[in-house]
Formats: sequence, structure tokens, C-alpha cells
Amino acid sequence: MSLLENTLIILLLIATSAFFAVSEISLAAARKLKLEQLRDEGETRAARVLDLQRQPGHFFTAVQIGLNAVAILAGVLGEGAYAPYFSRFFEPFSSPETAAALGSLSSFLLVTVAFVLIADLIPKRIAIVAPEAIALRIAAPMLFCLRLLTPLIWALNGIASRVMTSLGLPATRPEDITPEDIMAMANAGAEAGVVARQERQMIENVFELEIRTAPSTMTARESIVWLEQADSEEKIRATISAQPHAKFPVCDGGIDHVIGYVDSKDILSRLLDGKPLGLRSEGLLRNMLILPETLTLAEIIEQFKAQREDFALIINEYALIVGLITLNDVTSTLMGNTMLAPADEQIIPRDVDSWLVDGMTPVGDLESVLNIEPFPDDDQFETIAGFMMYSLRKVPRPTDSVEHAGFKFEVMDVDNHKIDQLLVTRLPPRNTA
Repeated sequence: MSLLENTLIILLLIATSAFFAVSEISLAAARKLKLEQLRDEGETRAARVLDLQRQPGHFFTAVQIGLNAVAILAGVLGEGAYAPYFSRFFEPFSSPETAAALGSLSSFLLVTVAFVLIADLIPKRIAIVAPEAIALRIAAPMLFCLRLLTPLIWALNGIASRVMTSLGLPATRPEDITPEDIMAMANAGAEAGVVARQERQMIENVFELEIRTAPSTMTARESIVWLEQADSEEKIRATISAQPHAKFPVCDGGIDHVIGYVDSKDILSRLLDGKPLGLRSEGLLRNMLILPETLTLAEIIEQFKAQREDFALIINEYALIVGLITLNDVTSTLMGNTMLAPADEQIIPRDVDSWLVDGMTPVGDLESVLNIEPFPDDDQFETIAGFMMYSLRKVPRPTDSVEHAGFKFEVMDVDNHKIDQLLVTRLPPRNTA
């Protein structure tokens, strides 16, 4: 064959190899969620791509058959196509044997470089940039190749599947999307400037709702403001005036004997109507929602939706009241510190390397804000106060401290055996020399 004919054949082989290379990368990298969205919008080609992705072994086998067949044929034709011309070029400068060897080597390098660059590297880089767009265009030709090579594909794919099974490996890629996958995408979006920092933090907080339980964000038992059913009108007025809340639990003989709750709007309505104010009045008390402390914040939201309430008392395994949680508490966890007034913030910077921290601060918040390594045995406690008690193995006293991951946690204030405040200090790097 002439030089032109050989060149045309090799160019055809390069184009064929480029097609299989771009098909392999685009079909593997095309995002399933994006393709499903395109299919739902009426893009019929997206359904073809999804069909190909459901049987990755088939199209990978077809791609490998095409790539290897083309590579072998190019190797056979390539050396003979250009070797004589390169040999004639080298003959004036060397012996005939050396010129022939250099001609064969030059022909091999020319064809190899052309295939690596034009048939493999550039197509794959193009495919990885826009996998979905390219996958839509090559789906139909790839389906035709699958039908054309069906017998060979079934044979080779069957052997490969048996080998995978014998090695205990899955035959298909798992398509489960984990919270880690979503967070990785959010982090990548934040770095690229597509997702705002606050949005990324909110996405992270959403997954925190599935992990954190009620004690991590509830109002502790000793801070609950409640009313006794037998309280006089003067005492009720004084309590509401001193601690203005939207709703108050009503008890009969102590906080552990809750009989319902009263809404401040109902109390105000009775006062405006000139009616006497008493908690034994008919229709004033409402049923109190009581939830176990083991519920996650996500489960508490579901309970609020189902019961049409926005706050609940939390009990422990002994049916004792341990806290009170509101929808606003859960929302604050979701939104982060953006909803808190400065006086309510749990982590207050003192300087670059120290912070005043409320004892009820969830350890997850500290890990996030201060970029601290995960606390050891963090399934045993929810708050930083719990971490201190777990680590010290006693009821902490002021000046007691614990070191973890380059930080010192020192108890600053204790009220009735409860850690109110800690000082967290970043320790200077230790000299290991």
C-alpha cells in the first residue's frame, strides 16, 4: 500500500481508538443523579446511558475488545507503514542495517506517540471534563457495538464475572450515597465558590441532627421554669414577670409530676377579660409532650410534627425530668451560632489561643469550631462537661483540667456539681527533639 493509504488506515484506527477511550471515561464518570434529572426532563438519550451503566461489565468488555483490537492492528501496520521511509532518511548517515533498525524504531515511536496523544490522552481528558454531555452522544454507537460484539462480550464477561466471584469482589459498583459523599461534594463546592460557607455548615448540621440526642441541646432540669397547679395568682404573675416564656410546664407536687402546660397567650387572654388567674381553671391546661432522652434531634422534629407541638419535656430511663427542649433549640442546632445572641453563645474567644466554653456545649461543636480531633469514646457523652466527668472519673472542681489533641480543658466554674464554664487553651507545640 502507498504512504497515503497507510496513513488513512492509521488515522481511522486512531479515530476508532479515540471513540472507545472517550466512551470508557464518559460512561464511567457520568453522574447518575444528573442523568436521571435529564431523563425526567425528557432527554431520551439519558435513558440509554443509564441502561449502559446498569451493566458496566458489558460496555467495559466492548471497550477493551475495541481498544486491544485496534492497538494490535496498529502495531502490525504501523511499523511497515513508515519504516522504509525513515530507513531511506538514515541511510546516508549509517550502515544499511543501522538505518533499517532506526527506521523501524522511528516508525514505532511515531505511531505510538500518535496513539497515546490523539487516541488516548486527549479524548480521556475531554471526556472527564464533560462526561454527561459526551455520554449522551456516544450512547447509541456504543449500544450498536454491544449488539455487534454480543457473543464475544458474553463469553469474556462471563469469565471475568467468575473470577470476580471467586475473589469475593462485587460485580457492580455500589450506588449508595452516604453522608460522607454529600459532605465531600459540599466541601468541594465551598472550595470552588459554588456553595457558601454558611450553606456548607448548614448541610453538615443537618447530618448532626441524626447523631445528636436531646441532652446535647436541651435546657437542663435545674434551669426549667415551671408552675405549680396550686400557685396563687400573685405567684403566677411574679414567675411570668421574672421569667417571660411562651409556655410553662404545670406540675402537681414537683417537676417530676407534670400534669400539662399553660400557654402565656391563654393567661394574657384571661387577664384582659378580667377573669381570675388560676391553673385549675377549666380549659387552661394542655397536654404536655414528654419524650425520652435517647431520641435524636431528627426524631424529636418528627415528634413535634406528629403532635403539632413545639416543645417537650425530656425524661430519663427512671421517668425523671432531665430537661426541656423546644423547636427553637433544634433550629439553633441546624442554623449554628447565627441565631444566637452574643450573650447566648457557648464558645466565646478570649484571644487567638483561648476560649471560654459553656459546659453544656456539644463536643461536636467544639470539634468543628476549634478544629479539634474527635474526642475519645465520644459515644459516652454529649457535652464538654460530660467529657470532663468521663475523663476525670469524678465530679470536677475548679482548676481540674484535661489535655486532649493539643488543647487544655480547665474547669473554671462549678455550680451544684454542674460544670458551668471551662477555659479551653491551645497548648504550644511540644519540642520532640
